[in-house]
Amino acid sequence: MAKDFPDAVIDALSIDCLIFGFKKSELDVLLVQHGEGISKGKWALPGGWIKYNESSDDAAARILHDLTGVSKIYLEQLRAFGNVNRYPSKRVITIAYYALVKPENYTLDPGFTASDVKWFKIGDIPELPYDHKDILEAGLSHLKHKVRHEPIGFNLLPKKFTLLQLQELYEAILNKKLDKPNFRRKLMKMNLLVPCEEKQKDVSHRAASLYRFDKKIYDKLTEKGFTFEL
Repeated sequence: MAKDFPDAVIDALSIDCLIFGFKKSELDVLLVQHGEGISKGKWALPGGWIKYNESSDDAAARILHDLTGVSKIYLEQLRAFGNVNRYPSKRVITIAYYALVKPENYTLDPGFTASDVKWFKIGDIPELPYDHKDILEAGLSHLKHKVRHEPIGFNLLPKKFTLLQLQELYEAILNKKLDKPNFRRKLMKMNLLVPCEEKQKDVSHRAASLYRFDKKIYDKLTEKGFTFEL
């Protein structure tokens, strides 16, 4: 089948991409506006069909690029969603992927079946079609768990950042206010941060010290994990 029809799609198996970003102290989600089909005009997670001649990973990267213009990002498989009635007109199982990116690093360019694409604050997500709300909630739950056991949050921060920016990131992901002294004490015990010996520039408030992560410690914690109770 794949050899005879290289562009044929598996119409019972789809991909949906959940892309998180972090800007102005808030968590963002990348959505596309459908330009056609049964959900025309609605905002949704970037998604589409898997071709017979490609892997699910390749399909996720292709679909995301076709719909948003975003490319060359690491996508991690979240899980499959197979509720019998998740798609209204036929039986469809979807494989959800997620990623953490810096929004400022990507230029958005709607294409294929998307009429628009943009970042939405996590608190301003519009009504989503199909089971995309369930996918988003599962992704958030997964992110909350991972941020306590792996240093993944740094994928959403600039190379040099302040301790306040890091705390605000954790607060955005966990959706709760954290005690500043306690957060910083626990963070420093991991020996993950390295002072840059410089401060913020061009800010209206008192300039804060900048930090970066220690690559060797970062890789070790990513491999072995840790417990960061907050």
